[in-house]
Amino acid sequence: MTQTSDNVTWLTQAAYDQLKAELEHLSGPARAEIVAKIEEARQEGDLKENAGYHAAREDQGKLELRIRQLTQILETAKVGEAPADDGVVAPGMVVTVAFDGDPDDAMTFLLGSREGVAGDMDTYSPQSPLGRGVTGKRTGEDATYELPNGKTATVRILDVKPYRG
Repeated sequence: MTQTSDNVTWLTQAAYDQLKAELEHLSGPARAEIVAKIEEARQEGDLKENAGYHAAREDQGKLELRIRQLTQILETAKVGEAPADDGVVAPGMVVTVAFDGDPDDAMTFLLGSREGVAGDMDTYSPQSPLGRGVTGKRTGEDATYELPNGKTATVRILDVKPYRG
């Protein structure tokens, strides 16, 4: 899955279904479980010194944040197939780049969104400096982008292929 703009997240059908199932679980059974834990801890007495109560409230905050994140992702999702395998860097593509053109200093990453990415693949947003620099480039081309410190870096596009999950 990949992010195509600040407001749209491209998802495969499988990723969409997975995130929707997670949202349904968190909004239903998981939310009810946290509420029950908070109520149990309340019944133990003094809330100021009740570690169980504070832990349950912290868990509730994390749960509600994840529910909001999932809701936003699913509301702005565009469900579809992986992008075309045309060698052009775009959201949804796995990109291998070489820093300063040195193939021994290469990195592979997904240009897109971390949501639903299987494994521990590095992910760069299309809005990141590297993402903006490589978008639209083809295999063999160089891309220059600005680093956070104001300097520029150049990478050579070694390989581009659609993310298959």
